[in-house]
Amino acid sequence: MNRHYTTLELNKILERLAALTSLADARELALGLEPCRDLKKAEHLLRQTDDALSLSGRFGAPSFGGAVNCAGHLRRAEAGGCLTAGELLKVADTLRIIRTVKEWHSRFASVETTLDSYFSGLISNKFLEEKITSAIISEEEISDKASSTLSDIRRKIRTASSKAREVLDKIVHSSKYVKYLQDAIVTQREGRYVVPVRAECRNNVPGLVHDTSASGQTVFIEPMGVVQANNDIKMLRNKEEEEIERILFELSANAGEFADAIIRSYQNLTQLNLIFAKADLAYSMRAAKPKLNDRGEINLKQARHPLIPKDRVVPIDVTLGKEFDTLVITGPNTGGKTVSLKTVGLLTLMAMCGLLVPCADNSELSVFSRVLVDIGDEQSIEQSLSTFSAHMTNIIQIIKLANAGSLCLIDELGAGTDPVEGAALAIAILEKLRSRRAKIASTTHYAELKEFALRTEGVENGCCEFDVATLKPTYRLLIGVPGKSNAFAISKRLGLEADVVDRARELVSSESRQFEDVVEKLEKQRRSLEKQVENANRLTALANTEKQKAENELKRAKEDAERELERAKQEAQRIVSRTRAQADALVEELERARRDRELSAEGRSKLRRDISQMEAHADPVKLKNTPAEEYVLPRPLKVGDEVLIYDIDKNATVLAPPNKDGQVLVQAGIIKTRVDIKNLRLLKSKLAPNKPKFASSRSVPSRMDVRPETEVDVRGQTAFEAVSSVEKAIDNAVLSGVSKLTVIHGKGTGVLRREVGLALRRNKAVKSQRLGTFGEGEDGVTIVELK
Repeated sequence: MNRHYTTLELNKILERLAALTSLADARELALGLEPCRDLKKAEHLLRQTDDALSLSGRFGAPSFGGAVNCAGHLRRAEAGGCLTAGELLKVADTLRIIRTVKEWHSRFASVETTLDSYFSGLISNKFLEEKITSAIISEEEISDKASSTLSDIRRKIRTASSKAREVLDKIVHSSKYVKYLQDAIVTQREGRYVVPVRAECRNNVPGLVHDTSASGQTVFIEPMGVVQANNDIKMLRNKEEEEIERILFELSANAGEFADAIIRSYQNLTQLNLIFAKADLAYSMRAAKPKLNDRGEINLKQARHPLIPKDRVVPIDVTLGKEFDTLVITGPNTGGKTVSLKTVGLLTLMAMCGLLVPCADNSELSVFSRVLVDIGDEQSIEQSLSTFSAHMTNIIQIIKLANAGSLCLIDELGAGTDPVEGAALAIAILEKLRSRRAKIASTTHYAELKEFALRTEGVENGCCEFDVATLKPTYRLLIGVPGKSNAFAISKRLGLEADVVDRARELVSSESRQFEDVVEKLEKQRRSLEKQVENANRLTALANTEKQKAENELKRAKEDAERELERAKQEAQRIVSRTRAQADALVEELERARRDRELSAEGRSKLRRDISQMEAHADPVKLKNTPAEEYVLPRPLKVGDEVLIYDIDKNATVLAPPNKDGQVLVQAGIIKTRVDIKNLRLLKSKLAPNKPKFASSRSVPSRMDVRPETEVDVRGQTAFEAVSSVEKAIDNAVLSGVSKLTVIHGKGTGVLRREVGLALRRNKAVKSQRLGTFGEGEDGVTIVELK
């Protein structure tokens, strides 16, 4: 790998990437990744990784395990060679992985990504895959299902083997030969069934000797009775091997026909494995996709070095290349200067390799033609190079290679020699690199470089913050602020005598002291501004919180208003429904009066009274002075209780107890309706007397107790309530001897008419039923004849 890339530890990132791959070829690709210098190609690589990360988050990552590179096997099969069973199984496993990844993508094929070309390049071949796996069980075993011929041969082998064993079993269990046997078992030698005979008794068992034990005390004899069977088995074994070889040739030829498609599919599979490994690495680093440019502009937000543990790394903000092309970073040792340089360089190389980088969203990086680095002590005794010589050798090479597309990262520029000469040399090197229009980031301890940055346009100071109170670095990188050496403060804090520190201060030139004083004032102003910004941010956050609370309260008030409006609408619908039922009843009375041709004065008065009550009922405004909720029923309502409908001042009879919503079914005149239990008053004059209850007695209704009814009105009821009312009316009519009953269900949508008709057909007391004729109510009533 390029020496500069190794210095920035790109190789360690690629090793982590390679460990996340599943395929050997993908691992090689990961270890061999090179930063891409073309902007469009680098952006495409980043989009691929970002799409893979998005797909993994939404659908889970596909599995690539088990696939191997079968290109060599397939090319040999294509040329007419015969593959082994193990090689064919590797082809089948690779086809299986290709198929499963293809099926994984088919679940969301409508989602367009930059990976679609790779997925479309996966060609599954389930026919060849199943043909191989059904014929080959393992590397050593071919299935009987591979061909009918093989199955027949093996059946014959089993039959011949069975016959041979039967003969040998008789021998080993016979009293004649058992005394000559070393063991009463049947075994095999060279594929032929034999029995172990004592060496001294070999002439007592007629047969062919095939083998002798290592001790020489046992000979393995093939009795004459099984010679023919063993010969048959041997011939069948040869045929079996020939058939297996034919099957392998056939499968190899099939694989060779699809060699190109399988090889291309595997190449696409390898690329996908590498890209999804990049996505896994990004997830483990909590990385994000940066914006890319080719103008040399870097703007990293909350950037973290990926090789420092997450619980120890301190995020930094870095800018370079837009307002200034050179950044001079100062600060004490172990303060994080070198880590800052490596972070900028490593994240740049990662982005150019198509890897997401550990930073905040909207960070920006640039592609460079060269990333040139001089970091660390590279002194060499063998080459007679001191630390300074080693650094200068690297810097000379950097100056030769630097151009407008270069990023130069130099650690401790000018160090290792006389401070005055080193500082002058460092300034001259920066000026030379700037003349080549390179982007530069350098660390230093020289005050001269701080002054150079202050007075030179396009050069900016930066420092790694150090807390003098705790003598610990904060590792924060501050742009635009020169750093202090803090040597006097650190020494005094560690216990160096004050007179020594004061003498050292006197020895420092007045110009240096003035410069350090200016730097200290700038530092104090920076800290003061930071506190002000922090306070402003806190107040802004508090204001945003209060604003959110106010918005939530407004939203809650709107929701409450909408609920109240919906409740009012429902109440209005209930009033309309009840008024419509009353109006239907009045119309029915008027229709009946029209049929009777005359209406008595009492009838007219009753109609006017009912109309007035209906108008009062239709008015949702209660005119009563006493609130309804003040009244409490003296006892639970029962069927048959006489009650007062409070808001319309109308007497009614309870037909059914309250339901779960507190609605009571009552009948007021000919109108049946549901009324809220809070709107009912139990009439004291009609309170049902308390009768003693006896365990041994029960009341049974008789015909004298049943009030005869010839019609039942179910308008305004639900289908269930209407069916119950009709069945109750039929029972009462049967008890009272009524043979004809009129069910008033109205025309409406026809639901009540249909449900009542179904209930009447099921009722055994009904003789017949029909709809009403003209004058009877037509389709609004059903006339029932009872048995």
